[in-house]
Amino acid sequence: MNTELSIQILQAYATGLAAQSMQHKVQGKVFASMGLSKLASKYADHATEEMEWVDKFIDRIIDLGGEAKVEAAPAQKIYTDPVEFLKADLEVSVREVPNLGKATLALAEDMTTYDLMKGYYQDEEEDMAWSDQQLKLIELIGLQNWLARQL
Repeated sequence: MNTELSIQILQAYATGLAAQSMQHKVQGKVFASMGLSKLASKYADHATEEMEWVDKFIDRIIDLGGEAKVEAAPAQKIYTDPVEFLKADLEVSVREVPNLGKATLALAEDMTTYDLMKGYYQDEEEDMAWSDQQLKLIELIGLQNWLARQL
């Protein structure tokens, strides 16, 4: 087992996910200010869930004898248009889920970390499918009908 590799991968995902969680938290507040309470709740809950993953990653880093830290990450764009946000969020998922899959496979010799990352990978696939489903629903029922469902 390559402990350093496990720590490096966990550290990278803890940092990136902490930034993503903050973006989702702020997006939830923006959507709440627009009266889109269901969408606001979705992203507030999502932000909490992401921080739970960060906690698990940090716990595992400590278990492996690594230094627990969350490094600075680039600022995340905040959107006022929910459709543009969904598109951007989906784009990130489409780009990054395959990388997450590769990172997870690289941890195959560290079964505990592998299982943790596999769970996170499955969660990210579900999030990607949800965003894609919402964009398809917007096309099917129209933006105004979809927005009404988010009140």
